[in-house]
Amino acid sequence: MMPTSASPVQPTRPSDEIERMQTRLCRLVGQAIADYRMIEDGDKVMVCLSGGKDSHGLLEILLSIRSRAPIHFDIIAVNLDQKQPGFPAHVLPEYLTRRGVPFHIETRDTYSVVKRLIPEGQTTCSLCSRLRRGHLYRLATELGATKIALGHHRNDILETLLLNLLFTGKMKAMPPKLRSKSGRHVVIRPLAYVKEADLARYAALLQFPIIPCDLCGSQEDLKRKQVKALLQDWDQRFPGSNDSMFAALGNIAPSLLLDRTLFDFSSLKADASPTDPAASDAEDDLL
Repeated sequence: MMPTSASPVQPTRPSDEIERMQTRLCRLVGQAIADYRMIEDGDKVMVCLSGGKDSHGLLEILLSIRSRAPIHFDIIAVNLDQKQPGFPAHVLPEYLTRRGVPFHIETRDTYSVVKRLIPEGQTTCSLCSRLRRGHLYRLATELGATKIALGHHRNDILETLLLNLLFTGKMKAMPPKLRSKSGRHVVIRPLAYVKEADLARYAALLQFPIIPCDLCGSQEDLKRKQVKALLQDWDQRFPGSNDSMFAALGNIAPSLLLDRTLFDFSSLKADASPTDPAASDAEDDLL
């Protein structure tokens, strides 16, 4: 019998890749929502849609999860038009209308405020984010939103951790869920477990109408961009190092750090009668 040639490998169709990507992203987002109880029955989730790949991906994934979730929650997309020169104001309303998503566009000229108050060449992110946050909190109250969903992903969380460690002397990152200082709002980050590379591929596959930012997006010397490059280089040289860093954020040992508000070092004394006679000092973590 003549040997038969192997069947040619069929190329992956875009629809197949979209389905696989959607399944993986929904699983990760669903896990984050469950782990931190981000969304509950009856919630009205205000998805902050900037027009970038991350917030577009967040909205699409939440819509998919809602369609088969065992609980009911509403979604409203909110965009803050900051009056950046050349901003295509028609893009998001047209897109959201086609998708059948309730939305609200808020127009506030924070761009001029930032350009007036921040000297040329200096970082605009801090002031821009404060102004934007204030408007979003106000809108959440006016719209009756119970949760404010932001599009920060796993890479953002790691970058923020390093930025604080290197430049502010604080060990903190972006929590998946937080309550505002006033106590009136709950902010959630459903993409906390999702890698930026996956969001970028997802956005390309679904061809979201991406709108670039002319403020932070135009600043090449940002410390965040440098930290992003550092993390990428480190993960290429030592594969899995970023995964380990992310896991460490959920595996804190207060007694092995220096924060006296988290662990009572002053009362720590030797125990002459250890509960476990077999315990050995050699087992202690001395790293």
